[in-house]
Amino acid sequence: MSIKLGVPSKGRLMEKTFDWFGARGVTLARTGSEREYSGAVEGIEGVELVLLSAGEIPRELAAGRIHLGVTGTDLIREKLAGWEMQVEELAPLGFGHADLIIAVPNGWVDVNCIDDLDAAAAQFRANHGFRLRIATKYHRLVREFLRDNGVADYQLVDSQGATEGTVRNETAEAVADITSTGETIRANHLKLLDDGLMLKSQATLFRSRMAEVDETERATLKTLAAKLKVD
Repeated sequence: MSIKLGVPSKGRLMEKTFDWFGARGVTLARTGSEREYSGAVEGIEGVELVLLSAGEIPRELAAGRIHLGVTGTDLIREKLAGWEMQVEELAPLGFGHADLIIAVPNGWVDVNCIDDLDAAAAQFRANHGFRLRIATKYHRLVREFLRDNGVADYQLVDSQGATEGTVRNETAEAVADITSTGETIRANHLKLLDDGLMLKSQATLFRSRMAEVDETERATLKTLAAKLKVD
């Protein structure tokens, strides 16, 4: 048996992850064509590379089907209830930075913080007869954040793409989404709430607490952790 390491299967996240491991003496490489999700590991024995989408990695870690995985902290916390019981954070990798934020239309001149949003949501429901809609794909994180901040009069609208455009398209009144520069938010005539930062995310190496390991695999994990200089 071998230690299975899950890594994003394409794009900058894959390339940056390969660079991070390579700088620490572990070479990761994709083998075969772009359509083949297979890879090779050099620099340590007993480690198998598994190429997955970043969104699949939290599930595979929680199921114990991979021992280690690189994905965003936002995806771990959104997809895994009680995530600390299922995975352990080993090392932030220093790339893939993004903030999960709440944004509202620029025209809402009296709405600049969460308390203002709460008041606006109550007024919206009184005026329109239905709850203010917030478009997002981060349902768990947004619900928890708004609950902790006492906002109740809202409904979440699922958005799996072009979230910022939902306000312009009149399918939502506000958005909760990941942003790295804020440019897309501003381009869609939205503004961040002053205290609307829910989570600062980045690519992170996680270890599964659910994956079973034998003595050989445990030794491999220890050797790899020493090589990568992570606990």
